[in-house]
Amino acid sequence: MSSDATEIAWTTVFLDFPVSQVAAGTAFWVSVTGGALSDRRGDRHQFVTVLPSDGDAYLRVQTVPSGPPGTHLDLHSGDQWALARRAEQLGATVVSHQDDLVVLRSPGGYVFCAVGWDGERRRPGPLGRPGAASTLDQLCLDIPADSYDEEVQFWSTLTGWELGRGDLAEFRWLRRPRRQALRLLLQRLDSPAASVTGHLDLAADDVDHEVARHVALGADLERRLAHWTTLVDPAGLPYCITHRRASG
Repeated sequence: MSSDATEIAWTTVFLDFPVSQVAAGTAFWVSVTGGALSDRRGDRHQFVTVLPSDGDAYLRVQTVPSGPPGTHLDLHSGDQWALARRAEQLGATVVSHQDDLVVLRSPGGYVFCAVGWDGERRRPGPLGRPGAASTLDQLCLDIPADSYDEEVQFWSTLTGWELGRGDLAEFRWLRRPRRQALRLLLQRLDSPAASVTGHLDLAADDVDHEVARHVALGADLERRLAHWTTLVDPAGLPYCITHRRASG
């Protein structure tokens, strides 16, 4: 890590599940990723980490009182307060200050947190054998068309990651540093949406094999497209399995 205290040293994605669905959703993602659960923490025992079999953790679950399931992103840095101030300067809005983190919203409304960094730097490897492996390695931000350019500018500037363009016109992506477990995909939506949301993407060597594995674990198949397949987990959270290869 460089001397810049606002550099994004690690990223963690949270799955925010309502009380009624948290058990089913948590069990599913533990099975999908081949991980194990940490002890619960928080004043209401609302936080738990999915511990990978190797590498550093980057997937966590938060129990929320009610509402639909969703995601939010934690950005880890050497100085979360400086990172939060920088995010504000770039157009984010502070939602709340807590003892060790700042909750913010991007210009388009996506919730994320500026948090400290505990030295995470080991990206977990794919799950499964080569040729049939998979890895949860991407958070896709689903962005309404009228805020797309602003969100792309915000996230590319805040992270400092190289901005690339996908094969399809509605996608831009941010090239993660080699140590990072998650990359960010920025998808422009044609349909109306109130604010930016996020969903998980998995890379799979064999999409048909991976889809069958997820359905056996309790997911519902929603639709198949040329580049990805959309499923819904047992808690009602949509996500995708893509044709990007997991085995490098």
